[in-house]
Amino acid sequence: MEVLLHDDLAALSDLDEQSLLESLSQRFKQDRIYTYIGDILVAINPFKYLPLYEKEVSESYKYHEKTKLPPHIFAVADRAYQSMLGRLATGPRNQCIVISGESGAGKTESTKLLLRHIMELCRANSQLEQQILQVNPLLEAFGNAQTVMNDNSSRFGKYIQLRFHNSSVKGAKINEYLLEKSRVVHQDEGERNFHIFYCMLAGISPDDKDMYGLLDPTQYRYLNGRYGSEDIVRKWGEKYSEVCNAMDMVGFEEQEKVDMMTILAGILSLGNIMFEPTEADALRVTEKSMGWLKATAGQFGVQEEELLRSLTCTLSVTRGEAIRRLHNQQQAEDARDSIAKVAYGRVFGWIVSKVNELLAPNVDFDIELSEIGILDIFGFENFAVNRFEQLCINLANEQLQYFFNHHIFLMEQNEYKEEGIEWESISFKDNKPILDLFLTKPIGILSLLDEQSAFPQASDRDFVDKLNSKFKSSPHYEVVRSHSPLFTVVHYAGKVQYNGVGFLEKNRDTIPASIRSLFINSVTPLLSLLFAATISRTGTLMPRKAKLMQKADDNFNSTRKQSVGAQFKHSLAVLMEKMFVASPHFVRCIKPNGSKLPDQVDNKIVMDQLRYNGLLETIRIRRDGFSWRPSFKEFAQRYNILLIKPDLPLTKESCMSILNTTEIHGWKCGSSRMFFKYWHQEELARLLERLGKAALVIQKDYRSLRCRRKYLSLLAEVHRQRQAQREREEREARELEEKMRKQELEEEMRRRLDMEQENKRPFSPPVPLPRKKKPQPRPRSILPTAIHLAPVPRPRSKPFEATPFDNLEVHIELAELVGQAGGEERARERSKKRKNTIRWFKETQARKVVHNGAFPCWFHGMITRRQAEDLMTDKPVGCFLIRVGQSREGYTLTYKGANRCRHFMIEMQSNGKYVILGEDKAHPSLPDLVQHHSRVGIKPFNELLTTPCGQTCDQNTDYEDLKGLDLLASADHGSSKSGEEEEGESTPVHLELQRLFLPPGQSPSLESQRPPVLRRISDRRHRAEARGGEARGGRDRERGEWEEEEDKRDHKSRPVPRLYPSIRLAMREIQQIQQHFPDGQDQSPSVSHSTPNPSWRMTDS
Repeated sequence: MEVLLHDDLAALSDLDEQSLLESLSQRFKQDRIYTYIGDILVAINPFKYLPLYEKEVSESYKYHEKTKLPPHIFAVADRAYQSMLGRLATGPRNQCIVISGESGAGKTESTKLLLRHIMELCRANSQLEQQILQVNPLLEAFGNAQTVMNDNSSRFGKYIQLRFHNSSVKGAKINEYLLEKSRVVHQDEGERNFHIFYCMLAGISPDDKDMYGLLDPTQYRYLNGRYGSEDIVRKWGEKYSEVCNAMDMVGFEEQEKVDMMTILAGILSLGNIMFEPTEADALRVTEKSMGWLKATAGQFGVQEEELLRSLTCTLSVTRGEAIRRLHNQQQAEDARDSIAKVAYGRVFGWIVSKVNELLAPNVDFDIELSEIGILDIFGFENFAVNRFEQLCINLANEQLQYFFNHHIFLMEQNEYKEEGIEWESISFKDNKPILDLFLTKPIGILSLLDEQSAFPQASDRDFVDKLNSKFKSSPHYEVVRSHSPLFTVVHYAGKVQYNGVGFLEKNRDTIPASIRSLFINSVTPLLSLLFAATISRTGTLMPRKAKLMQKADDNFNSTRKQSVGAQFKHSLAVLMEKMFVASPHFVRCIKPNGSKLPDQVDNKIVMDQLRYNGLLETIRIRRDGFSWRPSFKEFAQRYNILLIKPDLPLTKESCMSILNTTEIHGWKCGSSRMFFKYWHQEELARLLERLGKAALVIQKDYRSLRCRRKYLSLLAEVHRQRQAQREREEREARELEEKMRKQELEEEMRRRLDMEQENKRPFSPPVPLPRKKKPQPRPRSILPTAIHLAPVPRPRSKPFEATPFDNLEVHIELAELVGQAGGEERARERSKKRKNTIRWFKETQARKVVHNGAFPCWFHGMITRRQAEDLMTDKPVGCFLIRVGQSREGYTLTYKGANRCRHFMIEMQSNGKYVILGEDKAHPSLPDLVQHHSRVGIKPFNELLTTPCGQTCDQNTDYEDLKGLDLLASADHGSSKSGEEEEGESTPVHLELQRLFLPPGQSPSLESQRPPVLRRISDRRHRAEARGGEARGGRDRERGEWEEEEDKRDHKSRPVPRLYPSIRLAMREIQQIQQHFPDGQDQSPSVSHSTPNPSWRMTDS
């Protein structure tokens, strides 16, 4: 049993298929889903939750040694990150992680775990890490769908490039490959459309459904009339909230989100448009579909007549003459489906482009960035019916298998021969001939497909017949005798039979020019942008380069000449170029059974995957081969420190000398490079780490000695200065004493001389002094008593009026700065920043913070960090306040913790959302942020906001200067109000928010928590009411009018679809038609025949 539970299968003594299968099965049954094959990780999908990804586990795999912890996906992320920084055996170099396996093997989840751990490793004081992590759920919703093999199958491929400078992430880029657009209009039995349609229908509120024009999900033909159980719908609703939050976190604008959801709703409505012929051989929309046509036109922002014309006919210009060709019913339906596929594909491409724009590195161009790439691409697929998409997917997997074989087998064994290393060749299944079958020019499958696509009259049958005639003798191609256009390719993973129906049309992927021009002129800006955008050689959307409309047509025409197959072929070539110049790390994902059940292993399914992945041969080459092969120069440069000799020559002899000083065995020396086993890298890295620790000890002791010597010299200097000072003081004291003594002697001599002269003078009687005159009394004043006037107070100077941003400490600090050397300039700069922040708050934030003419009690303007902590001194744990940053445009949340106050930065996203740094939730306003974190704790200690910190006395923050901001907010209502109305009572929402934060036992009144000046304003209002005798009924009525007008203002300021009235009218018409035709849902065989449920809105919401 010990042998079977080795963490590294390369250590197995008996190496055969059965022992390999038993070892993996035994580990899987004990929930050890990860296993090493040398430096390759094998991951088996458990189909259940395992406690392997908690915070404590993630921390243990940071900067760890491979042999001390069991295999894990986090270990691969850590090794790639350390290798990129040059901390392992190799120097700094770009890395790539290749995740492969068939559909349902767990590649998408592995990608998310790798991303999460890499972001943990490079965590810095930035929101960028959270934004990168939010990209995955966003792309999953729009690019993943349920298939018969996988409930969350990636229907596109992506290569995530993480850009680093030193050890911190600076940006990211997403490369997407071959979205399966045909899924929008057709899904096989047991499969679903893309997740976003179901999430949107389950998560959008009833009011928003009316706004976008969405009805019962079972009515949409593109969803096959199927929806889901209550439990599934609830999960979709939660997923929709995650998608909206991901968009907010990444930086999508509200209007962009509304336009995108409107386009998606238009795609669903478009699918319900049905056609019928007329007597004049033309087509018209069925009476039941007229409402859907109007709804689609409103949602797409185009004219109804122009949309119908684009669907039912084609307009071409020949020699200056316009020729209109009418469509038959099949052509009209194909045009309808083509619009849906292209629109969805461009929405997805725009999302990827927008993400890349928002996450682009914000660094100088001359700064060189390191990179870690993560490849998560569709797995090998073999369905009952395999179409063009499956052919491209399996071609991508063939290319990945070739990349794996090239690195693990081909390149390695060729180097053994070139370097003269004794080696017994290991045979492996080379799939290069299969790639040649697809990619060779001019007779490869893709080349022949492009050739047939260029002929308008060619059919799918002609294409398959061409393949049969060209490749009937190939061992990797089999001819299928059938009335249907079928052919079989023998892939590395087994035989796959393809149905050629639709190959030519999907490869062309064309849309009529009239439809493109129609959507370019749409009043929906996003739709216009999507259809005016250029398409790159790899098939990706480039909307930013399409703004110059003069060049747009040329770029579009030139790029559209490339077929889908040619674009995919080119994108694969670019991907391989990126991966071949990086150091690869491989993760091989295995699916344990075909039923997606936990704790079950199907030996046949697992064995098939082990065989076609070549894991047995991989174990042999990892056990006997040399996976690390540095040149003499690279090795000597990296490890010359082990000899502790300066100026070591970078030669073979130096390498041998270095290795002879170690206890490493099993390596070999070639003619130009060294050959090492995969575990030698860790042993050498351990030796370097030991020397590094020794160097740190030496540096520590040396610096300690230097500092002690400096300290002793400074101490001696201080003693010397003190001694000199004492001596100088003693000398000065002696000199002063001597001087005093001399002065006393001189004074004594002068006194004696005066006495002697006095004795010699003759005696005379004293002369009497004249008598002083007696003072006369003052006469009484005859003037009247002066009136006592009260002193006139000096008017306040405008710059020194009390505002929420003024406090005494700041002026004292500025005064102190001015008194210092060069402090006047710093004081001027600080004052300038402060004024800019105040201006930013008043111009952009005041309306968001002021509510009903009052600031929230937890808002404290611009106070210092020390002032905030002083306010928290006697407050309970959980008390909080929000203050404005003094040197930046943003806020800081100060929280009273158990041991100390914590300060959390609140960042403003480019779309105006508020996020606490490090959190994964964006909020539309500060009150929403406070409410959320009163229920959900702030990371990393999960601390809840419980008690707001109000003002304490009149000397603290004063809101008098911002009293006019409620007038500013009232101006948006469009009604003139008196002063009493502007200072009206708080709304019930305000009282409820206050009650939420008050500790148990306290009164929910806002009056005790209000700032002093607001209490004075309230007192003046009450006195005015007393004088006017205003009735309480009037106040309640005014408060109700305030709330109603505020709701109207919020609704008015919210983005809506451009043709919202047209959409509402179309929805009413659809509902009227459905009432007139009870079987109105029977528009296609795939739609449910059941009567629509009138209460579906309530169940969905």
